[in-house]
Amino acid sequence: MEVRADLPTTGGWQRCGDLLADPARFDVWRKLLGEWLRDGFGEAPERTTAGFVMSWYLHVPAFTGALLLHHERRVPMLRPGELAFRLCADRPHPEGVAVLGDEFYCLPGDPDADRPEATVVADERALAAVLRARYTAHAAQFVQAYAPLSRLGRRMLWAAATDALDSTLWWAGLYAGDEEAGVADAQLVLDEHYPPLTASTRLRQTGDGWARRRESCCFSYLLPEQPLCEGCPRTCRR
Repeated sequence: MEVRADLPTTGGWQRCGDLLADPARFDVWRKLLGEWLRDGFGEAPERTTAGFVMSWYLHVPAFTGALLLHHERRVPMLRPGELAFRLCADRPHPEGVAVLGDEFYCLPGDPDADRPEATVVADERALAAVLRARYTAHAAQFVQAYAPLSRLGRRMLWAAATDALDSTLWWAGLYAGDEEAGVADAQLVLDEHYPPLTASTRLRQTGDGWARRRESCCFSYLLPEQPLCEGCPRTCRR
């Protein structure tokens, strides 16, 4: 995913805050997704479009926070008005993110710790707590806006928020070639259950490497001839 620090005037970029202020924009997104699903599968179940958009949106603040934590040991504010994204032209999922705010949290040894935009925290555990809090604050606004439209239920939406944070922390390390560091970050940020998130990290070591049991369902199995996802809560024992 492309990550940038400016907001282009072309290319279909939209601020997260604009969607949350006008939730009807999520319906436009779901209709676009529905057209794509019907082209590929012949059907577009409502729960599937609701589940995909739920997951894709939450990955914007989650992946942004996870990526900057992994690479820079920083946490941006993750305010909806300071994050924007654009959708892929071929498949309507976010493929670019813009981080627009200047403020960030960092560790004492950060080279920019003396900048006025920086808030220095004591250690990595404190930085993890900040990421968890900033992400949860953004997710809470999403749940408030999306729940009436999606009819998925707030428990499902918070489960998806948990999945997004846990997964992207893992992936940030995996995509950078250091999966163990990603797992360690997930274990640091989600070392225990922090409501309204629905669980601690669900990463576990298996004979084939690291795997994760999901908390939420994406409803892709409702599409014709599509199996349940690996790690789906419908098949995994709690």
